[in-house]
Amino acid sequence: MLQSDAMAVGTFSIHNLGVFGVKAASPIVLAPQACALALGAIIDTVVPDPGAEKKWKVAPIMTATLSCDHRVVDGAVGAQWLAAFKALVENPITMVL
Repeated sequence: MLQSDAMAVGTFSIHNLGVFGVKAASPIVLAPQACALALGAIIDTVVPDPGAEKKWKVAPIMTATLSCDHRVVDGAVGAQWLAAFKALVENPITMVL
C-alpha cells in the first residue's frame, strides 16, 4: 500500500528517447513518481488523406507513451491528460492564446 508521505513528493518524469532515434518506449514509473512520459522520434509517415487527390499524404508522427501509477493517478485521468497533451502538440499556438 502506498503511504501518504510517499505521495506527497510525487513527480512527473519525461523520457526523450527520440534523440536516439527510438520510435516508442514504455517508461517504468518508479516511486515516488506518479507518471512517466516517453517521447519517441518524429518520423515522416504515410497517412490517409481522404480530401487529397492521391488519398494519402506524408506527415510527421511522434509516439508519446504515458505510464501512470494507478495507486496515485486513475487511468482515465491519465488518458485525459494525454489527450490534452496531444491537442497542444498538434496545435502549439493554443498554448499562448
